[in-house]
Amino acid sequence: MNLYMENETEREFPFSTEDTARLVCEAVLEAEGCPYEAQVNVLLTDDRGIREMNREYRGIDRETDVLSFPNVDFEEEGVFDIGEDSEADYFDPETGELVLGDIMISVDRVYGQAEEYGHSVRREFAFLVAHSMLHLCGYDHMEEEERARMERRQEEILTGLGITRD
Repeated sequence: MNLYMENETEREFPFSTEDTARLVCEAVLEAEGCPYEAQVNVLLTDDRGIREMNREYRGIDRETDVLSFPNVDFEEEGVFDIGEDSEADYFDPETGELVLGDIMISVDRVYGQAEEYGHSVRREFAFLVAHSMLHLCGYDHMEEEERARMERRQEEILTGLGITRD
């Protein structure tokens, strides 16, 4: 898996964000049975940066913790049936990797929510990566049943990695 990561903030983390993001992304892809090598872009920004993107792309003028920009149009969550007619849209022609999409995380929210929920900054960061990766794999949480299924998957993946609410 190729993970392209950029931190446009000055804020440092007490762990390797790249290693943690890669660990979580790979765990999600394995849990979802992704049959392809994949690539994901992760941008770490601040509340101001994520608010601008939220306003521009979703028409919502407020901060959020994470934004997901999926590249693949899934018919069903976690089902990687990509027809030949869609390959040019979804695969990097140079690497042959499935381009899943982009993740944008507010570093301000990572720290704030970790404190609010009483767990580590790494746990909050990993949770947001898992949440966003599931969006990139076709999950959503518009309906209660979808929300419950997505939350269950997030917890299963993070628990399997030993990244728990401690």
